[in-house]
Amino acid sequence: QVQLVESGGGLVQPGGSLRLSCAGSGRISSIYAMGWYRQAPGKQRELVAAITGGGTTNYADSVKGRFTISRDGGKNTVYLQMNSLKPEDTAVYYCTAGESRSLLLQGHPTYWGQGTQVTVSS
Repeated sequence: QVQLVESGGGLVQPGGSLRLSCAGSGRISSIYAMGWYRQAPGKQRELVAAITGGGTTNYADSVKGRFTISRDGGKNTVYLQMNSLKPEDTAVYYCTAGESRSLLLQGHPTYWGQGTQVTVSS
């Protein structure tokens, strides 16, 4: 089993920045891909960004150029740096992890965190 714990969410004004962190523990050596999903009220959960152990990244079109995903393998931690935040970025952000990059990108990672709220509002 792998446990994922997110931190770093909160309230920020439009145009501001936040950095989310996700610390993994347990059988972390089995994990190849990690990523972030988000779900806004009344909307479907969507992929935000993903990264593999080799450093390959994927981003949703809506966040390209504003968000950056990174991974510290030594600390079993994945980060999401969010800049130029917009009200439409408001959502619960979930950290995810799995053995398969393709399954993670398709919305089927093996592990999910509890989620952290990000609210962008003036």
